[in-house]
Amino acid sequence: MTTAPAEFPSTPTNVSLPGPAGLLEAATNLPEADVARAGVAVICHPHPLQGGTMHNKVVTTLERSLRELGLATVVFNVRGIGASQGTFDEGIGETDDVIAVARWAQHVRPRDALWLAGFSFGSYVAARAAAQLPVRQMISIAPPVGRWDFSQLASPLCPWLVVQGEADEIVEPAAVYAWVAAQPESPTLVRMPETSHFFHRRLLDLRGAIKNGVRANLPPLIAA
Repeated sequence: MTTAPAEFPSTPTNVSLPGPAGLLEAATNLPEADVARAGVAVICHPHPLQGGTMHNKVVTTLERSLRELGLATVVFNVRGIGASQGTFDEGIGETDDVIAVARWAQHVRPRDALWLAGFSFGSYVAARAAAQLPVRQMISIAPPVGRWDFSQLASPLCPWLVVQGEADEIVEPAAVYAWVAAQPESPTLVRMPETSHFFHRRLLDLRGAIKNGVRANLPPLIAA
């Protein structure tokens, strides 16, 4: 594992990034050159005390979807998970972890549009972090409304995609729909029927929903 590269790695690479509670384990990847766009996405995983890591299948689906659309990607483990240092901090410190990773991504790709994406708990800390970052696209997958306090979070000042399974057994879909409807700037909401919290047997459908939901806001292609 390398330490805080000064440039975005040109091949899929595991890196250690400085975070507020110690080093954070992360992995970077780039799109194929012919589809590469001036954008970088930071992707956040579900609850660390409930098995959530950067290797979660929904997280890897998010990563692949955005990379296939042409964005550089960064997935990472929050404090206390995998090789990331520190201990769980009730979403507060984890928000700081998101900000630290996003600022590194901005530093090494300063011309790129910054995208933030998260699944479940990851969508909560991403939304908290968005208030302190120049986010150009937000993606929230199964946001845990009712389990975490979303009521005090400001709407991101950018296009925003929310994907929610209608058969979610962990998050109450109706609570998510009501929260989305209450936003001053309406997010794009995709309701997926017969879909559980972890999108079992629906990951390909999720991939399509992500791609279709953000395609209109893609950054420009990078000139060859």
